[in-house]
Amino acid sequence: MPGPGEFDIIRNYFSRAPSGEGVVLGIGDDCALLQPPAGELLATSVDTLVADRHFPAGANAGLIASRALRVNVSDLAAMNARPLWFTLALTLPESDADWLQAFADGLLETAREYGVALVGGDTTRGPLSITIQVTGSSGAPLRRDGAGAGDAIYVSGPLGAAAASLPVILGQRSVSNADRQRAETAYFCPEPQLKTAAAIGVIASSAVDISDGLLADLGHICRASGVTAEVDLEAVPVAGLARELDEARALELAATGGDDYQLCFTVPQAQIAALEALGLDAVRIGTLVAAEGTPEVRAQLRGETWTPAAAGYQHF
Repeated sequence: MPGPGEFDIIRNYFSRAPSGEGVVLGIGDDCALLQPPAGELLATSVDTLVADRHFPAGANAGLIASRALRVNVSDLAAMNARPLWFTLALTLPESDADWLQAFADGLLETAREYGVALVGGDTTRGPLSITIQVTGSSGAPLRRDGAGAGDAIYVSGPLGAAAASLPVILGQRSVSNADRQRAETAYFCPEPQLKTAAAIGVIASSAVDISDGLLADLGHICRASGVTAEVDLEAVPVAGLARELDEARALELAATGGDDYQLCFTVPQAQIAALEALGLDAVRIGTLVAAEGTPEVRAQLRGETWTPAAAGYQHF
């Protein structure tokens, strides 16, 4: 029996998305009509997730949807933007009603969690991929180019959990049901750091979310701001799932594994007391210094230069 057609998919699975703030006209017309918040800047980002590159094609559809939206909302958090709206372009190899139901349930549940409204999109046939564009608003956006020499470098929470979970997700390592659930939560349900971003918005000088690995993403701040980072790897907080591996592997995953979607941010010396007064779980891991030539990230472990076995994730 053939699955639902293109317009049935939109009507049956995605038109039930609740309307959100500023949505004058949502799903069902040629365009959505949206009213931006007065006096704030709009922040927008788009990301594509491809089956068997960004997630296993055979994974639970609800978890796939949750991951797809969360990693996009994380981009808004990195800019200290409040989520408002998103669009979805869904490419499917076939129309499967059960898969679509689970995907839509996971997507809309995650959308409700973060208060972001689905306002439009597209469906087409082809290899499974998910493209989501998110839009938010900010009165105090964080950028990558505001850091300066002397700023302290922080991360918002432990790193390495998602990378440590990947062999479990891919079926390369057998674990108990409880450990598999921990791994699925770490990989498919990262927590966009919206609250942390809102708290540090007027304190931090720059920020980036950790998607491709701490050292790689911190490098984006260094190049944008024209500074060099000196990182003490002993200070980097390592997630429990990574700590269960040997020490060297755990450190490698925390430094380069990515997919944790914590924030890496910088704070001027004059603002450190204000940051500490917030009582966040953020951990200081290093300092920015003036670049001598090309901006770079220098990592040290127990006083010695540390070079990762691999750089952060790149598509090409």
